[in-house]
Amino acid sequence: MIHAYSAPTPNGHKLHIMLEECELEYDLHRINFGDNDQFKPDFLKISPNNKIPAILDEDGPGGAPVSVFESGAILIYLADKLGKFIPDPQKDPRGRIALNEWLMWQMGGVGPMLGQNGHFRNFAPEKVPYGIQRYAEEMDRIYNVADRRLGETRYLVGDDYTIADIATYGWLRTHEFQGQSLDGLDNVKRWLDEVGARPAVQRGIAVFDG
Repeated sequence: MIHAYSAPTPNGHKLHIMLEECELEYDLHRINFGDNDQFKPDFLKISPNNKIPAILDEDGPGGAPVSVFESGAILIYLADKLGKFIPDPQKDPRGRIALNEWLMWQMGGVGPMLGQNGHFRNFAPEKVPYGIQRYAEEMDRIYNVADRRLGETRYLVGDDYTIADIATYGWLRTHEFQGQSLDGLDNVKRWLDEVGARPAVQRGIAVFDG
């Protein structure tokens, strides 16, 4: 059994989609930021950075429980454990290199930059034109990076759907909320439609509905 500690956010959806794609049995625990659940001692034992998502796998290495925090680390852990959605470094070393590149691109660029854009555009208590422009421009650059890549390959890593797509989809699907136009980004549109049509992705996005 996997205990999933999460919330309906782009980073949370990475975990939800992965669990659904792998058809894993899991117990979902919602972390309510309004109640400061992320700072409670029991959660900090699992996620010392007080961020979601995090998991507790009762059947970790050697059969002993293990907790994992940081969304990218969780995706790698589950993919390696199950042998799904990640290239085998022995059989496909170049694929694994590409997977690492595009997953780190998401973790180091897509998430932080779109997160800052969303903050300055939608939530900042005062409008800061410099911040709005800076992050909007960086967001547009990131979408164009994705579009160029997806003009070369079906998915971010290559012909196969991987955890790099799972990690990135939760963020790029928020383009309307982010104020990002998809005009001229036909490859991103195609990819969003294809990934979004996967039943497990739809279930993952909807785990907290109702």
